[in-house]
Amino acid sequence: MIDAVRQEVIALAATVVVKVGTNVLANEEGTLDRERLQALADQIQRLRAAGRKVVLVSSGAIGAGMGRLGLSRRPTDLRQLQACAAVGQAFLMRAYEDCLTRHGIPTAQILLTAGDFDNRARYLNARNTILSLFEYDCLPIINENDTVSVAEIRFGDNDRLAALVTNLLQAPLLILLTVVDGLYSSDPHTDPSAELITTVPSINASILSAAGDSRSALGSGGMRSKLRAARLATVAGESVLMANGSVPNILDAIFRAEPVGTLFLPHDRTMSAWKRWLGYTAQPRGRLIVDAGARRAVQNEGRSLLPIGVVRLDGWFGKGDVVTLLDVEGIEFARGLSNFSSSDLERIRGQRSDQVRDALGDAAYDEVVHRDNLVVIAP
Repeated sequence: MIDAVRQEVIALAATVVVKVGTNVLANEEGTLDRERLQALADQIQRLRAAGRKVVLVSSGAIGAGMGRLGLSRRPTDLRQLQACAAVGQAFLMRAYEDCLTRHGIPTAQILLTAGDFDNRARYLNARNTILSLFEYDCLPIINENDTVSVAEIRFGDNDRLAALVTNLLQAPLLILLTVVDGLYSSDPHTDPSAELITTVPSINASILSAAGDSRSALGSGGMRSKLRAARLATVAGESVLMANGSVPNILDAIFRAEPVGTLFLPHDRTMSAWKRWLGYTAQPRGRLIVDAGARRAVQNEGRSLLPIGVVRLDGWFGKGDVVTLLDVEGIEFARGLSNFSSSDLERIRGQRSDQVRDALGDAAYDEVVHRDNLVVIAP
């Protein structure tokens, strides 16, 4: 059965980001499954042959390293995790190269860290590199730089990385390949009556509650991380499809618009590349807690944030750093660039514009965050 909504999503997907999880690539022993890897490569070739640009975000370096080192369980010690990643990354790329060579597809390895997305210049450089690889007809294969990225190994996952890459490229479709069929109405491991949700118009609190607390044995993520990644992409205007990567020819089925997996629809808005980076990619350096009037002015009236509306601030940040805006109940609703350092803002918060100039001089800004450098992220 063909889904008309999916047909439209597929038709618009000229650029596709495919994220494949560790458990999709591994066999029961935890080592790379070469047959599944080859099947994935064959499907990617068919997508490229249809004229689509494809980026592959691949987990599996730590899992591949575990197999090469004879480990049956994912280590918990940071040093051992980094050692597994160092061993496994080269092995993983060699495996992809072997599988794609028969199709004549050159591969390019890109290892990224969170800092590459926080820094605007490095962010744009990463984008330009990927676009240049498209011009050379290469397949970019992206992974977190596990050997040096401490935060990712302890707390992160490649689901978020894939969403950030999707926003970076403004790719219309992100596909998350995992080892479950999609999002269920409740945790299917504990509720036998759980039903697969085929389409999600918006990721809200009830959708997040359906995620459960499951986590894979080899990978670092779970259903919650996938939903957070899906929200990161959909709020910026992209579609996300989560499906079971262990099902034979799953990508072929997706691009035939068959009702497989769960489709998360984009929010009904478009966003510039600058706003995507500011609102959903760069990590805030500080937090500004504002009163109800300031939130209303920023969120509903499209106005700048003034010093008089700032109740409290947390963290140390400089002029030009990204800060997050929260109301007095701690709910984040916007992000933007601060015109003041935290030390200067502490001196003027809660004051009128004339008082600000008396405190800091006539060169002081009237706005803490100007509306042109601000993104509302509340639904």
